[in-house]
Amino acid sequence: MAQTCFLFGAGPFYGLAAAPQPGDLILAADGGYRHCQAAGLRPDRVLGDFDSLGAPPEGVPADPFPVEKDDTDTMLGLKHALNQGCAVVHLYGCTGGRPDHTLANLQALGWLAQQGRAGYLYDENYVFTALCREALALPAREAGIFSLFCLGPEARGVTIRGGQYPLDRGKLSPFFPLGVSNHFQGQPVEIQVEEGCLLLGWELGPGGGLPLWRRPLLP
Repeated sequence: MAQTCFLFGAGPFYGLAAAPQPGDLILAADGGYRHCQAAGLRPDRVLGDFDSLGAPPEGVPADPFPVEKDDTDTMLGLKHALNQGCAVVHLYGCTGGRPDHTLANLQALGWLAQQGRAGYLYDENYVFTALCREALALPAREAGIFSLFCLGPEARGVTIRGGQYPLDRGKLSPFFPLGVSNHFQGQPVEIQVEEGCLLLGWELGPGGGLPLWRRPLLP
């Protein structure tokens, strides 16, 4: 089974921060199929209600769904990726366009983290992920911004090391943006949350800006 999935939505596409490797699962959510074509990729499967494409594309496995459903097309893709055993999902074309879908996709990062999987959602100059009882380290950079937001109930045991504004086992509320606009200072940045879930975003850098490491906290 594939361990990594690249999922393409129908929102604006700004190019790939990193290209899929052989064996990676490539999925298109409805109109995200056009972004696969633009990137020169053939998706393994196209899912959705096809209100964007009009009809399933020929020559590609497709799973059509009714327009009236609980899952967005992106969520259909995420659930398929998890069913295929993927531990990491990279989401493209899932920001911009309709702001409600952007917010839904940011929520979906929290859903992935609750399942013990890692999701990375790429905007033009930013990448987002969610942490639930996890820690990660971002590579050292001389400059740049990273921000933390609380997803759901109050996040506790939030620690930030290496940034301009450190925090030692503090709290973040979903009703006040205390974690916005922190800064890199030429050293790796470590972030940890002991209870609850965080949405973490940082400016894209060389190599796609993925974490140095990421690990769940021990019980």
